[in-house]
Amino acid sequence: MELRPAAAGMRPWRFVVWFGTVSLLADFVYEGARSVTGALLASLGASALVVGVVTGAGEAAALGLRLVSGPLADRSGRFWAWTIAGYALTVVSVPVLGLATTVWMACVLVIAERVGKAVRSPAKDTLLSYATAATGRGRGFAVHEAMDQIGALIGPLIVAGVLALTGGDYAPALGVLAAPGVAVLALLVRLRRRVPNPGVYEHPAAAEPGAAPKGQLPAAFWMYAAFIAATTAGFATFGLLSFHLIQRGLLAVAWVPVLYAGAMAVDALAALATGWAYDRIGPRVLAVLPLLAAAVPALAFTRTLVTAVCGSLVWGAAMGIQESTLRATVADLVPAGRRATAYGIFAGVIGGASLAGGVLMGALYGYSIPVLVAVVAAIQVGALVLLAALLIKRV
Repeated sequence: MELRPAAAGMRPWRFVVWFGTVSLLADFVYEGARSVTGALLASLGASALVVGVVTGAGEAAALGLRLVSGPLADRSGRFWAWTIAGYALTVVSVPVLGLATTVWMACVLVIAERVGKAVRSPAKDTLLSYATAATGRGRGFAVHEAMDQIGALIGPLIVAGVLALTGGDYAPALGVLAAPGVAVLALLVRLRRRVPNPGVYEHPAAAEPGAAPKGQLPAAFWMYAAFIAATTAGFATFGLLSFHLIQRGLLAVAWVPVLYAGAMAVDALAALATGWAYDRIGPRVLAVLPLLAAAVPALAFTRTLVTAVCGSLVWGAAMGIQESTLRATVADLVPAGRRATAYGIFAGVIGGASLAGGVLMGALYGYSIPVLVAVVAAIQVGALVLLAALLIKRV
């Protein structure tokens, strides 16, 4: 449905698509850089410990700092300012990273890029949530996620191509990412000018965003956060999946990025499918996520290549739901005045649960794969119980 185009200055679907284009270009930039971060640091003399600490610290910053940036965005109401500042930090850090001549300089830039994601994400998701009130939450977030994944596919391929042409020179390989970075900022400024207050998509009589009502987060959101924590803690990482494929001799190292690209394509398709379903049947569609998460280790940690590859593709489908439909549900559970705060907590919960799950999966993999499969299944049953309780509470 197309609502209130005159009040907003742009039709809701056009806003979603243009905002998706921003994310496509931004993913082009930072996923291109992340695909070679470890190799670049190694070329500057970094040890495996340094690479692990820096990349881990970057991910912790990207998720944990949203617990701060979310409430600050809500308090100020300046969602566009936070969004533009975060994207600017990312798109400036990446091309400069290619010029780094010392390990410490590269480490600072790697973490700065991740901090940029933390700065913008709660505000960005809040802006998107306003427009998806008119397009349908599930479909709007799904289209945004699908476009996001296109950039995630293109960026690493472009970087790999430039590295091949230049004999492994990181400066031009990351330097080419300045062009989509400039386009990101130009599009954001244009969108900000056309739609200064996207809140009118959801509330026609909305005042400036800073005037949005405050208050406690609803109890349903905290129950939802418990469901997210449970299903994420029982979700294997692609790092462990690829480790299994290599250690068991099922797949050559060169084919791992190809498999990852395939998983990202499934990610986009799953986001679109569950997004459309969400708008028809609501959060009941989220029951698919624990089922997929339980299937991943049962398929991926086998000794058969076809089955293991299928497990990796199922992992991609689960990621698509995590990145789109889970975010759409937050917008439906939380009023606009506290939504950026909720998105910050949402990211913090996923970050903490991912860390706990990664430790658990790694330990169980070394102990017994059948035990790992059984434990994951039990965790996901618990997640389904929490989801059922949430659905009953909402009825």
